Parts: sequence; structure tokens; C-alpha cells
Amino acid sequence: MSNEIPPVIQALGEAVSAEFPGGLLAITTFRGNHRFHVCPKHAYGVLKYLRARAGFGMLIDLSAADYLQYPDLEDRYGIWYCLLDVDNGRRLIVKTTANDPDPKVESVVDLWEGANWMEREVYDMYGIEFLHHPDLRRILLPDEFVGYPLRRDYPMRGKGERHNFPVLTRAEG
Repeated sequence: MSNEIPPVIQALGEAVSAEFPGGLLAITTFRGNHRFHVCPKHAYGVLKYLRARAGFGMLIDLSAADYLQYPDLEDRYGIWYCLLDVDNGRRLIVKTTANDPDPKVESVVDLWEGANWMEREVYDMYGIEFLHHPDLRRILLPDEFVGYPLRRDYPMRGKGERHNFPVLTRAEG
């Protein structure tokens, strides 16, 4: 697969750059995946633009990664949105970043309702807060759980919290 940026993606990038000066940091392609790297303060606006004016009506995935021990990266957390234009099958990944001490990005639930649980999962595992989310609370771990287990500084064996939770057994039957 070619790592060249197709003209249609390049043109879309130019339109986004014109609409959000300084918002689009880079356009990259790797293994056929086209990526827009977006400044965090413009991420919501760019995503809204891509949905409303560029046809990316479907959010396929939303996730994050902790880049704590990556020496070449300045930002701690990467958040990405995988978008699909269902009319012509175009896919685009929009990546942005967040940093400690309070990693935050705007929620996109008002753009794609399906982002609701995906944002809650990222919050639960990484502690990245999604501003204006309608119901941001833990979805995978108990409410009393302290910490975010997918952060790179979280101990591999946990913090000894397992003894605090009741053992659940399957009912006979």
C-alpha cells in the first residue's frame, strides 16, 4: 500500500485548514489509513465540520493511548476518532492529544450518539475527561475503583484493590 496522501484527502485537509487556521497540524497516511492530526482546542470543531460538510456521518471507533514512555512525543495521551463516509466508503482517522494533570477533550456525543459509551470507556480506562458528556461515569469498573488501569504508570499487577471487591460466583443451574 502506498503512503501517499490522495488528492481528495489533501483537498479536504486544505478546506479544514482554511476553516480552522492552525487547527490541522499534519496529514499522514500509513497502510492506507489517512489521518488528520488536529490541535486539541480545534478537535471538536474539525470533527463537527467533517460530519456536517464533508459527509463523515458515522463514527466507527473512538479510543486512546497513553504515550508516557515514548521519548519522541511531547503529549501524554492520544485520542483518535475513526470516521466513515457511508456514501462513498471513505475513511478518515482524526487524532488529537491531551495532557496531565487533567486530560480533557470535548465530547462528541452531540455529533454521534454512538460516542457515548466509547467516551465512557476511555474515561474509565485512561481518566481522560470528555467535557459536556451527558453521563460521564465508569462503565467497566466499579465506581469505587481508584485509578485508571490502562495508564502506563498503573502497576501491572494492580494496586492491591482486588480484595476490596466482593467475589461473584455463578448460580447453580
